Amino acid sequence: MFSSIGKRLALIATLAAIVITAGGTGVLAQDIKIGYIDSQRIFLEYRETQEAERVYKQEVDQWKAEAAAMEQEIARLQEELRAQSLMLSEEKQKEKKLELDKKLEDYQRFVSETFGEEGIAAQRNRELTQPIVDRINRILERMSEEDGLDIVFDIANANIVYAKKEYDLTDRVLQELNQGAQQ
Repeated sequence: MFSSIGKRLALIATLAAIVITAGGTGVLAQDIKIGYIDSQRIFLEYRETQEAERVYKQEVDQWKAEAAAMEQEIARLQEELRAQSLMLSEEKQKEKKLELDKKLEDYQRFVSETFGEEGIAAQRNRELTQPIVDRINRILERMSEEDGLDIVFDIANANIVYAKKEYDLTDRVLQELNQGAQQ
């Protein structure tokens, strides 16, 4: 969940590294003001993210229950076909086999359409998270303007091995997110 902000910030981090190393002088690096966030911590601690995850999990559990019911129906039909195969005519066996094949096809389509890469679950995840990511980005843009920051890294995704705590914007972002949620 929430990988688009990480990808965006990782790209910014890469571009920043290129700018700093391409400058060739310490002056360029000193002129750049940076900050960073921990997106994982923001997503863990932000109330609306927690609510979005609760809603998403509830919906996924419902889809999983539907899939499980379909699996049980398929297992029942397989067992019925196996148990009755000696008593059924060839035509009835074909009918039962066609019914089983249809149920298997329906199940596979359901799983693919629901849990596939661009399935309903992935779309729902984006629906729930994109407004949160947009809100975080707006806060970061405003903070960056106010504080004169040139670059904001995501410590959760940018492989930063050390950063001074004074450059950490995570608490400020969380504070603004949670204040906005109360209004």
